[in-house]
Amino acid sequence: MENDGALGDRALPPARKENIPMTTESKVIRVLVAKVGLDGHDRGVKIVARTLRDAGMEVIYTGLHRTPEEVVDAAVQEDVDVIGISILSGAHMTVFPRLLKLLDERGAKDIMVVGGGVIPDDEVIQLKNLGVKEIMLQDTPPDSIVAMIRRIVVERGPR
Repeated sequence: MENDGALGDRALPPARKENIPMTTESKVIRVLVAKVGLDGHDRGVKIVARTLRDAGMEVIYTGLHRTPEEVVDAAVQEDVDVIGISILSGAHMTVFPRLLKLLDERGAKDIMVVGGGVIPDDEVIQLKNLGVKEIMLQDTPPDSIVAMIRRIVVERGPR
């Protein structure tokens, strides 16, 4: 693989094609991952993005310090199946309800929202009751994240 220098020695290998997951419509799963607000801890979300990509999913990573509006706009423009929010800032009880409201306002409630990070157990329940599809805590193994994304997309069915 030729390296153009943009990523230096950290260039990513190509995704493994043998694991491409299919939805009920036989299309590749598209996931947007984002860091919302002032949370600058991005190592975990980059690992998740790479893990999903290596599992054959199309992944859009929006980068740090995004607003809920930017995330929803990107998700709608990219026609994703899932939005994954990594949050370690403690703002999850503000961020997730805002994302869900914006998706509803944009007529995009079929885009599922999942989250990961440091979230107290009782607030995990509250977020799920609000409409967040799944919450993965900070120690969730990468294979479990891949399996969860595949499961919720198949359970949702065709869009």
